[in-house]
Amino acid sequence: MFGSAVVILVVGVLVGLLLAKVASHDVIGRTDTHVERWFAAHRTNDLNQATHYATDAAETPMIAALAVLTAAGAALAWRRWREPMLVAVAVTGEVLNFVTIALLVDRPRPPVGHLDMAPPTSSFPSGHTAAAVALYGVWALLAWQRSRSTLLRGLLTLLAIAVPIAVALSRMYRGMHYPTDVLAGALLGTAWLAATVRTGQQANSRGRARHRRGAPR
Repeated sequence: MFGSAVVILVVGVLVGLLLAKVASHDVIGRTDTHVERWFAAHRTNDLNQATHYATDAAETPMIAALAVLTAAGAALAWRRWREPMLVAVAVTGEVLNFVTIALLVDRPRPPVGHLDMAPPTSSFPSGHTAAAVALYGVWALLAWQRSRSTLLRGLLTLLAIAVPIAVALSRMYRGMHYPTDVLAGALLGTAWLAATVRTGQQANSRGRARHRRGAPR
């Protein structure tokens, strides 16, 4: 887990610094800015309201509250630590990775009007997008691991795809992130979630192996 976190941090910082310090005036930087100005030029009252609600789905208080409720519900439902720990590590680790990368990169926000108050963290990567991938992705994973309902699996899988996309588009529309920021946020959330699941599977495998070795013959 520690090795995965280091790799994610190093790659995230290097890519972020490349975008913020080197590529800001080349084709990538110009495209980023062009997309942001296009969104700003096509704002409407209805879209302003819709993107406000979409952003709320990945605000820090909302993510924290849903993560606590999910972990508590999993503990009550399955009476073991595995699922609550998966939720806690996925969400907490994503936040720590995001904050560290953002502090080290310190990319300025897009040069358009901002519809939200800019938090103290930098534009790269999008923490809202990363958090949406981590939390709603955990919901889908738990559904596939523990639920027998095809409908529930499908609904939570759809949610795990639709919410991060809506959040990413909303953050760009509202002038808070460049396209490369939200893409990096999605990749960060996905990479950390995959690392969390892999570590959990390895721990479960080791536990089963110890159990088999300790079983009477």
